[in-house]
Amino acid sequence: MHELAVTESLLNIASDYAIKNDAQRVISLNIVIGELSSIIGDSVQFYWDIISENTICENSVLIFNKIPAKFICQSCNKEFEIKGELIPCPICGSMDMRTIQGDEFLLNSIEIEKGLENNNE
Repeated sequence: MHELAVTESLLNIASDYAIKNDAQRVISLNIVIGELSSIIGDSVQFYWDIISENTICENSVLIFNKIPAKFICQSCNKEFEIKGELIPCPICGSMDMRTIQGDEFLLNSIEIEKGLENNNE
């Protein structure tokens, strides 16, 4: 259910940005979601479709860029990616590792459409 609050925040940020930049509408939002993030993209999309109605963000597209989980082994200092379940370090077998990528959830960019300016030429 926390996806609703996150989606409301995205809507507020995008709407404020669009209004401050004299946009006619928001075209898209580029969102980064790490593989380990607790945010579910499909849920964000579901809520977005509902709460963006009748706003400057209506019909905008959410573009989710998923990034893999990346760790560094605290024993041998080797960096490695994990897809799926947590595994020991592939070099030394240690489970003493730190996450360095993959738990992100962030708004990377917003694409807007500016209004047409009147030119009497």
